[in-house]
Amino acid sequence: MKIELESITIHIERKHIKNIHLRVYPPDGRVGISAPWHTDMGKIRGFASSKLEWIKNQQEKIRKYCQTPQLQYGSGEIHPCWGNKYRLQVVEGDGPPHVALLEDVFELHVRRETTAEKRKEILDAWYRTELKKAIPPLIASWEKQLGVAVAEFGIKKMKTKWGTCNYRAGRIWLNLELAKKSPSCLEYIVVHEMSHLLEPNHGKQFKALLDQHLPLWRLIKEELKQ
Repeated sequence: MKIELESITIHIERKHIKNIHLRVYPPDGRVGISAPWHTDMGKIRGFASSKLEWIKNQQEKIRKYCQTPQLQYGSGEIHPCWGNKYRLQVVEGDGPPHVALLEDVFELHVRRETTAEKRKEILDAWYRTELKKAIPPLIASWEKQLGVAVAEFGIKKMKTKWGTCNYRAGRIWLNLELAKKSPSCLEYIVVHEMSHLLEPNHGKQFKALLDQHLPLWRLIKEELKQ
């Protein structure tokens, strides 16, 4: 099911949810609306019309981002870590590949003739290791503050979400890209997903939980949007 607004196609999906949700997806700016089963099409169309300017802005951002030249993982490129930017320095040798984070430089040690794809894999593996070290202390601290227990956490690449929670299983997943953001962003997403163990939805009670335990969460959320 879909509707057209000013030559923009909006795909509609009915779900067992309470509110209407709108998303613009990379890499082509596809627009999707999730709506409760009982919502009539007039209300959905009105909601989409009220968000039309926002949709256009998001599509333009995605278009510009997708025009950004692809990283080659070569010396001189800028790569982020924990909210800071570092210049990549590729060091070729015969030893095993590894990454060293110096004052303002990412040293990527690789064997000769290592492809750009393999260099990316090595750097992503390093990011994953960093997250695996940073996440458990946060979970342990917030389990006490929220009065919940996380059965398991995982890290994976996600295109449209920073984290997810399976509240029935007590499991949370976190986006690998969080290793590139500031530590406060990682903490916010951890708290956000752990709060779903108490409130599965994003309603008033959920936001009240965040207001109580992480008063600056809205500012951090805006930082992540950048």
